[in-house]
Amino acid sequence: MNSDISFSSHQENRFYQGAAATLVANALQAVNFLGDRFMRKSQHSLSAIEDLYRHSMDSAFSVTEAFLVTGAPHASAYYPRDFAWFYPDVLDPETIMDAQDAVRRARLLEKSVRLLLEAVRADVVTTTIVPAGRGRYLGVNYFSRPSDTLLGILAGLQQMLSAERRASSYLAMSQCAHAGRLLLVEYGGDLKRATLKLASELQPFDADGARYLLCDASGPRSAATDTRAERRRFVTNACVYTTFVWGVQLGIVDENELKRLLGRDLAEYKKGLLRLFGKDGYIRHSLDGPAGAPASMVALDFVSVHRGFWDLNDPSERALFAATTDLILAEPRFRIPSTFHFLVSADNPRNKMIHKIAAPAYQGRSSWPTFNVEFADRMLDFDEFSGSNTYRACAQGILKDIRTATEVHGGYQELISEQGLKYRTWAYKGAVAHSWFPRFLSVWRRAYGTPLFQWND
Repeated sequence: MNSDISFSSHQENRFYQGAAATLVANALQAVNFLGDRFMRKSQHSLSAIEDLYRHSMDSAFSVTEAFLVTGAPHASAYYPRDFAWFYPDVLDPETIMDAQDAVRRARLLEKSVRLLLEAVRADVVTTTIVPAGRGRYLGVNYFSRPSDTLLGILAGLQQMLSAERRASSYLAMSQCAHAGRLLLVEYGGDLKRATLKLASELQPFDADGARYLLCDASGPRSAATDTRAERRRFVTNACVYTTFVWGVQLGIVDENELKRLLGRDLAEYKKGLLRLFGKDGYIRHSLDGPAGAPASMVALDFVSVHRGFWDLNDPSERALFAATTDLILAEPRFRIPSTFHFLVSADNPRNKMIHKIAAPAYQGRSSWPTFNVEFADRMLDFDEFSGSNTYRACAQGILKDIRTATEVHGGYQELISEQGLKYRTWAYKGAVAHSWFPRFLSVWRRAYGTPLFQWND
């Protein structure tokens, strides 16, 4: 493959949303799940982690792919949020095997981000985009409207723009950064409009004699773990704050414009969220629901996204993070026995029939390896900013157990069950989340000081 990239030329794509689009999208997704249930091929018969990684990267960034997705049965649909939550290190040079791999990744990332930007221009900012053939795409919200779709789009664009700032000999990096700059110019106005619209949708929430701003004060908003459909969740509001911060950093929106809409600057907005969700001394998962034991009130998704809500510069912020982390570490119900695999929550939520048949209960008794990787990375952030060595050993334990599970199960799993097995529902057979694998390698390098693999290229 030539190392010079020919990025995708603009083509006419159309986006649809509404009741009819949702009906068709649901039908297409049902077909996808049924096809996976009865037609999925057996997993690759490899066990060495380097061989598993090479096979995963060949699958994840195949030249035949139209969009960057995981190997899950629902991956026929596109999830904009994934670029923030799950794919922040696609272009980390230490995870790239060779020049051809770099070209494939850069091309697929550009193609994916451009499609999402076209959806923003068409005012289709939804949790899910389902391809319907011949340049037709259906925008649909599952469970509730999104809080992190714009965040994911900005994350993908941000990754492209920063590609050439990474120490790398791959020509594809500078070409990808140039393509990112062109996309920012072309779609910057559309992103600004969408960001200001998101800011205008925040709602006042009164508590303890103070007024706060929430994205989900009166109705739930979707984030990466959204199947409880709760209101007033920390993670949804952390996503919105991070969207505003990244929008300012990228020059898409001026902070003064946001300040006029919010009635406060971003620093005050963040302090309010920490005060509201951290009033008990730890970060509460949601303000809704009955009171309970502290460990029952927190969830692993509080770690948010890479370079997101938590910057950990402030001592009071570090104290909240540490208190929440310590609750999770101390509660046996958060952990698969004899491992450093942490489950999303200590208590199993109400499971609907759809969760048992087709979709995983994201907020329940299952472990997301990718959330565990982010947990480890935030621990390393804490140690770096506090000048301590508080959590490094635990972060290393998390990564070591994910490596073991990857070798045992034959690939980087999307979910691991409460028993440490592949997650399975009737139609969900335990997907290999190959596109999430590079993030694991990036954090491994940070935790251990040496890369897991040495590439010859």
